[in-house]
Amino acid sequence: MARRRNNEEHENHERWLVSYADFITLLFAFFVVMYSISSINEGKYKVLSESLVGVFSEPERAIKPIPIGDEKPRTTDPDRSMIEDNPNSATASDDPTVDPLTQIASSMREAFGDLIASEQLTVRGNELWVEIELNSSLLFPSGDAVPNDTAFELIEKVAKILSPYENPIHVEGFTDNLPISTSQYPSNWELSAARAASIVRMLAMDGVNPGRLAAVGYGEFQPVADNATADGRSRNRRVVLVVSRNLDVRRSVSGVGSGNAQPDAALRRAGTQPAPQAPTASPQSGPANFSTPAP
Repeated sequence: MARRRNNEEHENHERWLVSYADFITLLFAFFVVMYSISSINEGKYKVLSESLVGVFSEPERAIKPIPIGDEKPRTTDPDRSMIEDNPNSATASDDPTVDPLTQIASSMREAFGDLIASEQLTVRGNELWVEIELNSSLLFPSGDAVPNDTAFELIEKVAKILSPYENPIHVEGFTDNLPISTSQYPSNWELSAARAASIVRMLAMDGVNPGRLAAVGYGEFQPVADNATADGRSRNRRVVLVVSRNLDVRRSVSGVGSGNAQPDAALRRAGTQPAPQAPTASPQSGPANFSTPAP
């Protein structure tokens, strides 16, 4: 009698499909939940949709940036509306006998009367320079050099007054004597210099000729009040914009700070000397030409 052969059971090589299907189902459920709790910014979605349509329908738009919101164009030209509205600025170029420093000081006092009354902004000067002193609390958070929202509006108004003139400007940064030691600002030197540089950059963005500007930080070493009190430390944390009559005055004041500088006869004889215009490079064909800067 012949033996019956036992049928061998074949191994199921497709069992992984069950686990894979479960994983896909869970992943789908996860994304459904994430989508249900998310919110869509309709404004950005509309901008993105219109931009994509424009790129595919108009090839020349492919190289243009996608606009998000209403961005104010930046320019180095003075704000013409401010020049027309300000009677003092209209005479800056028409009447050479009018002192530009006197005009600037007068315009600052008119524009910032409320801040002057609250002693948060001070305007003072002499025949050689004008100082616009602002409390750092108006411009920066504590221990930082990133401007706050108020600073942009404030510096924009200052730039509108300064842009019609060509007098040299340097920005001084000061701090109190409380030590700071962070990776970004190892000491008050770096903090004061960074704050001055931030204001210079904002002035240039708002239309002031960059060739007129300079930034310097004095740290904690030129206090105007006693650092032993909170009020004194607050007064010492300041930014000063010094508008000079000429370049010699700016160099003299920058060396020791506007608080320590003294007008002398040599600086008075220099007269009014506007800052040089920023050089414009003309395009040239062929190999690049390198020139050695003047000392």
